[in-house]
Formats: sequence, C-alpha cells, structure tokens
Amino acid sequence: MKTLELLAPAKTADVGIAAIDCGADAVYIAGPGFGARAAASNSIEDIARLCEYAHRFGVRIYATVNTIIYEEELPLVRELVRNLAGAGVDALIVQDPAVISMAEGFGMALHASTQCAVCTPEKARFVESLGYGRIVLERQMSLQEVKAVSEAVEAEIEFFVHGALCVCYSGQCYLSERLTGRSANRGECAQACRSLYSLEDSSGKVIARNKALLSLKDYNLIGRVEELARAGVCSFKIEGRLKGESYVRNVVRAYSNALDSLVEAHPGEYRRSSFGRVRGGFVPDLDKTFNRGYTELYLDGRRGNWAAEGGGEYVGRVQRLTRDGFVLEPANTSIRLSNGDGFTFDGGGFRADVCEGYAVHCKKVDGLVPGVKLYRNLNVAFEKQVEASSPSREIPVKLEVKISGTIEIKAVSQDGREVSVCLDAPRDMARDPERMLQTLQQQLSKRGSVYSFAVEGIEAEKVPFMTAAFLNGIRRDIAERLDTMPVNALPLRKTVPDMSVTAPSRLSYKANAANSMDMELYSSRGAKEIEKAYELTHRSGVELMRSRYCVRHQLGMCPKQKPGTLPEPLVLVNNGRRFRLVFHCATCEMTVEDS
Repeated sequence: MKTLELLAPAKTADVGIAAIDCGADAVYIAGPGFGARAAASNSIEDIARLCEYAHRFGVRIYATVNTIIYEEELPLVRELVRNLAGAGVDALIVQDPAVISMAEGFGMALHASTQCAVCTPEKARFVESLGYGRIVLERQMSLQEVKAVSEAVEAEIEFFVHGALCVCYSGQCYLSERLTGRSANRGECAQACRSLYSLEDSSGKVIARNKALLSLKDYNLIGRVEELARAGVCSFKIEGRLKGESYVRNVVRAYSNALDSLVEAHPGEYRRSSFGRVRGGFVPDLDKTFNRGYTELYLDGRRGNWAAEGGGEYVGRVQRLTRDGFVLEPANTSIRLSNGDGFTFDGGGFRADVCEGYAVHCKKVDGLVPGVKLYRNLNVAFEKQVEASSPSREIPVKLEVKISGTIEIKAVSQDGREVSVCLDAPRDMARDPERMLQTLQQQLSKRGSVYSFAVEGIEAEKVPFMTAAFLNGIRRDIAERLDTMPVNALPLRKTVPDMSVTAPSRLSYKANAANSMDMELYSSRGAKEIEKAYELTHRSGVELMRSRYCVRHQLGMCPKQKPGTLPEPLVLVNNGRRFRLVFHCATCEMTVEDS
C-alpha cells in the first residue's frame, strides 16, 4: 500500500497547528536560523510545542535547514541540529550537504531540499547517495520526468503542488544577490522575479516598459494528485512559509479533501501517512485565496501562458467610474462584495471602503478605467468564515463492549493502539435493557480528547443500570490511557551514504559549495575542480537564472510561433542595470546573464 502525505507550510507554530487541524500529514517550519525564508524563524520552544501537538496524530514535523552555510557558521548549525532533534523534529530539509554529517546519530531523516535543483535521474541518484531518504524535486518538470526520477531512486519523492513559483530552477537563482546583495540561497530573496523590468531588443528598441516580465502565476495541481501519485510522488507539498493562517487553512483543507477522495476511490492501494479525520468547519475554495492566476506549468510537457495575472479571484470588469469609486460588471451573478474587500488589476491594487451591491466606494486609483479586469485578493466574507468555522481533527477509536458480571471494553485506535478496561458492573439491573444499551452506545460514542469513539459491538448477558456519569468516566479513562501511549506513526525512509556514486569531475558555482565540509565531501566523491558558491566570489559574466519559462514565447516572439524569427538575445533593464536574456532553443530554456 502506498502512503501519501500532504505537507503544509508553517510560518509559526500556531499556523502549523492550524494546518494539522485542517488535515495536514506533515508540516515544514524553520527553527531560529538557516531556513530559506529568513523572515519565518521560530524558537526551539515553539518547534517543540508544535511537535508535541503533531505527534498526537502521527503528523511529522520537518525543520528547514536549507540555506548554504558559511565556514564560520558550521558550529552554529551543528548546535541548531542538536536542538531540533531534542525538540522532536522528524526530519531536516537540507540544501548544504555539510548538515548530513551533523545530523548523524540523532535519528532524524534527511530530505534534499528543492534548493538542490534535482530534475534528472542522474542528479537524483547522486543526491540520494549522499544520505537523503527523500528528494524534493524541482518544480519545472513534466509528469514523465517526475516518473523517470522516481524510478531511478529508492528515495521518497516530494513534489510541490500549490503556491507561488520561482521563475528559475530552485537553488540556482543569483539575481537577487546580484541586484540587492540579498541571497536567495541564504533565505533573503528580494523576489527579483516580481520586480518591474523594461525589455529591449539588440538594437535598443523598447519592447515592453515597466512590466513584471519574470513573474509567474501560482501553481495549482489539485486536479492532478492521482497522476502524480502514480508517477511516484508520495509527498504533496504546499508552498507558503510566509503566508498567513487563512491561506494555509484553506489550501490544506482543499488538498486534504482531494487526497481523501483518492484514498477512498482506491481502497487497499493508498493510505494517508497520519491519523485522524477532519470534521466540520468551512468549505475550502482555492479561488478565494490570494493567487496570481493559476497554472500547471510544465506538467504536461507543454508551454502555456505562465505569466502572472491579477491577484486572486476574477470578479469582473469596471463598468463605469463614479464620483467616489466605480460600478463593477460582475463575472457572474454569484459574486458578492463586502466592505474592505481587496482588489488588484494590471497596474495596481486597492481596498474598497464600502460596497453597496456592485457599487464600490473607494479612494481614487490611478489606472482604474472602464473595461479593466478586477481580481479580488482579499475576500472579507470568506476570511470571516474561515476564522469562525474551524474544523476539528479526531482519531477514530472502535469500542467492543462485553457485559456479564463485569464490564469489559476493548478500545482500538485508528493507528492500532489498544486499551482494555475491566470493571465490576453495577448491581442494579436496568428496568428497560434495550433503552439502557442505547444510552450506553450514545454516551460512549462521543468525542474525548482528540478521539472520536464509536461502539462497534455489544455483548450483554444481563444489562445493569449505568448512569451517564459512569459511562462518561469510562470514556475519559480510555482517552487518558490512549494519551499516555505514543501513536504508532508510520516510519520515514532513511538511508546511508553510498560512496560508490561519484560526483562530476568539475562542479561549478551552481553546486553552492560554501564551506570546507562541502569541499571535502565533493572531493571524496571524485570532484577534481570545485568552484566556490557565487555568494563568496560574485564572479561577473555568469548565468544568474535558468528557466523553462521563456519571455520570447510569452510575448509571441518564439521562432516556433513565428517561423523565420531568430532567437536573438534580449536585454532586461532594471533601474539602469542591464541583463541579457539568452534563449537556448535546443533545450527550450532561457537564461538571465550578467551583461
């Protein structure tokens, strides 16, 4: 049986707990440093609190230690790894291989971060040989490529299915460092791909001016989870460690429902990696969570319109302007607006002050003219619903009851924990045995702690009279006993290094080797020439980004779209700084390079 995991992001421990309540099987979160989102750090105490809550459901906690590490930081990272292990973390998500030896002996699994840019079977085999039990793949891959990698390794395969997309291969973006001195590989990405650029051809002619030419739509593969599972993906990852609780709740609930449907459709073939059923609460809607438009990117091995647009749910067009706002022509009659809703359009964004039907009162907004498409990136009514209607997560427990001179109850939780209770039955017999058994069923089949109890069978020779307080006490006793027993969590894959797999003889700056431990490891695997990480050298004239996204294709200037067109380089201009766009038609890739 294949185990499926829904992996949720958490900016804080409380967001992580919310994700668990909404159905996450695992949560990834940063500790106090060295995570690829520097603005989302957490104390060891909070990590421990999250682990304690998660492990009640067999949910796993993964800590991100996925920046490159400088030489002087090695002792700090070693201490961090020790503290994370003590907090109860189940696995580390790692980019810098120096962490591998630091984690030895702590029992944590090791996952190769998407920052390792694994997208080929050859790279996957090498990364696995370093000691990683799971590989988080690059996002710009087709389903066939995912399957090829999965078949090439024994490691588990994790794949992003939702959220913001980097325009370049993960872990190999140096544009932020070049523009601002803030390294994406150090968790300080300045989001250069969301910046505005002008585009010039080789003659200096301006093709586009002040456009977010490198900004992609958001990933959304909710309709493709079964195909991904069959291609070898076991962990379905949601992006968003900088996102708020509402985003995490909504997206996790939607994907958890999708995985539940997959498991229910194929009993005996799939199972979830954690325990507990999610009940009640809001109805998820991915269109009502902020997004830049949705895309499945290269999953089908084809190009499409990948450039970002809008910023949320498409609600319609501006019909006409008014003295203090505008009137919306709604996309459909189900659109309802609320005071405080947030809107975006190609050129800006704003908040509504008051909404009366489709008449929106707001401050004057530059660029807002009749005919402009509007997207709602903050739906006040939906946000209130998500906040007010939290679901609950309960672990099913089956009860078998036998009554003779004693009351014997056997309880078995979903994860296989067993508790047996045996106590003397009350002496007084029930006047109405049938009604008494109904009461027993009702009182024992309730929620207690994090458990939902269900009486599966009752055998009774004689039926004593049992008060509700007596039965409730039995249920509480079972819950307390279960709480003292560790959940029978499913194991994570762990592996040991395989020294027989060699590295390429030459490793460029893209290997991100930033310390002596990296150098020694790669040398021991046969690398003869190892360039230092870009952040240590700032070498000029190099490739700053590589991507399957192509500006020429997006603008209709691809030779395949217009035969006879030459794929000449173009120039991106940002505040006077110029970068060459080079088009590699043989591999259908684009690079951003220092000019």
